[in-house]
Amino acid sequence: MRALLVNPLFPTTYWGFQHALPLAGVRSSLPPLGLITVAALLPREWQIRLVDLNIEPLSDAEILRADVVLVGGMLVQMPSMQDVLSRTRALERRTIAGGPAATALPDRFADADHVFLGEAEGRVGEIVRAARGDPRVPRLLRPTGGSPQMSESPVPRFDLLDRDRYISMAVQYSRGCPYACEFCDVVELFGRIPRVKEPERVLAELEALRATGYRGSVFFVDDNFIGNKRGVRELLPPITEWQEVHGRPFEFYTEASVNLASDPPLVRAMVEAGFSSVFVGIESPSEDALRDAGKKQNLRMDVGEAIDSLTRSGLEVMGGFIVGFDADGPGIFEAQQEFIASLPVPLAMVGLLTALPGTALWRRLESEGRLRDLSSGDQFSRPNFETRMGDARLLAGYRDLLASIYSPEAYRRRCEAYLDRIPRRGFASRILRARDLVTFLRAVVYLGLWRARRGDFWRLLGRALIRAPRAISWAVAHAIMGEHLIRYTREEVLPKIGRELARMRRPAPVKTGLLPQGCGSRRSP
Repeated sequence: MRALLVNPLFPTTYWGFQHALPLAGVRSSLPPLGLITVAALLPREWQIRLVDLNIEPLSDAEILRADVVLVGGMLVQMPSMQDVLSRTRALERRTIAGGPAATALPDRFADADHVFLGEAEGRVGEIVRAARGDPRVPRLLRPTGGSPQMSESPVPRFDLLDRDRYISMAVQYSRGCPYACEFCDVVELFGRIPRVKEPERVLAELEALRATGYRGSVFFVDDNFIGNKRGVRELLPPITEWQEVHGRPFEFYTEASVNLASDPPLVRAMVEAGFSSVFVGIESPSEDALRDAGKKQNLRMDVGEAIDSLTRSGLEVMGGFIVGFDADGPGIFEAQQEFIASLPVPLAMVGLLTALPGTALWRRLESEGRLRDLSSGDQFSRPNFETRMGDARLLAGYRDLLASIYSPEAYRRRCEAYLDRIPRRGFASRILRARDLVTFLRAVVYLGLWRARRGDFWRLLGRALIRAPRAISWAVAHAIMGEHLIRYTREEVLPKIGRELARMRRPAPVKTGLLPQGCGSRRSP
């Protein structure tokens, strides 16, 4: 059996760093961990090929060589998933769609022969029978039991990846989160009781990755790395020892809830194991918004002090922020701008509140009659629900907020605030590879000589050099990421929001004499 696994295309996004990728000499931020995990579950005798559309195009010849095509992705990848399935159906090859998008919206994949919902561990037999065309297999493959144990998850097939084409590699330790934020779909997908892998299994995955020759950044994709604190405390010492034995080949980053800051020994253990940064859902300076969203963990501490503490302990914080909560009034945009400016958080990602399918927010808005349509993952058009603030006011405020926080000066100041707080030892574990020299030279030429913002580039590098010589690599990396964030905001996001605002303000056309009375077109919401 010849199986082709396809990772759909990601649109340009803040997290995609598409404008930064050429400077780093890569094509994509992260590999498709879910697909290479599924690949490891499939029968050993199968011939498996992976095509990541973010790295290379998919030819008809590739599809025709396969007996079955498996496509998996997230909501923002859904248009690309649908395109791949349509092409494959036209070429008369069997298809299976899976992943978060297929699980959330199975009816959106009409061209798939089978739609697999949920997690694959413990259910590979269903995939195999579907791939072989067993007529007894239903089109919708729904989970029938409880969630699988993480011990059932195999070592991913890192060998299928063109590893040098990615900024970072990825592994997973846990699934699930103990919190129940109203807008988040993690607990709907994976539950509120975090399931974890044994330390030996995690080390086996790291060793498999090291054996490929890869060295550099590794993302623990857990939605809340510290969801099971006891497990994390048992995991970190073996990772630290493994890193020391092998010359510290990896630098880690992950996601965690803000209450990580209330456990200094755990923070120290993460830093000692090689973690250099963590994404934290900060969300809002509004306590009312946090309370309404069920973000209780953020209400139990001063979030600004928590972020400062994490930074001074050696962890860079990447922050997630949201506007558009029911509790948000017109003053939220200025409050968010001031809040973000006060934090040592260079990578501050602000999104509009979106009602994801299956979430508690989705169910509440549906019961209130406020849902408009399904979420496409597009953050820069009107929300998919009736907002309290009003769409035009929300989008206009969001536009101004993004323009402010991703002005070159504001971004540089947040980078400098981070440099002022991070201890010098915080740069000691930074991994330097041969390609980093090439990246440095590209950055010097493009950002330091050609771009109009070259003054910001040299000022940031100078500040880093004063702080610690090894901080230069951090400064170059953040200058490159800043190039994406600033360009993407100016060239794509702000114009798109502007067009959406203009469209919303145009009066609906009046139709006369074309249709019988009562059959006219309805004004767009």
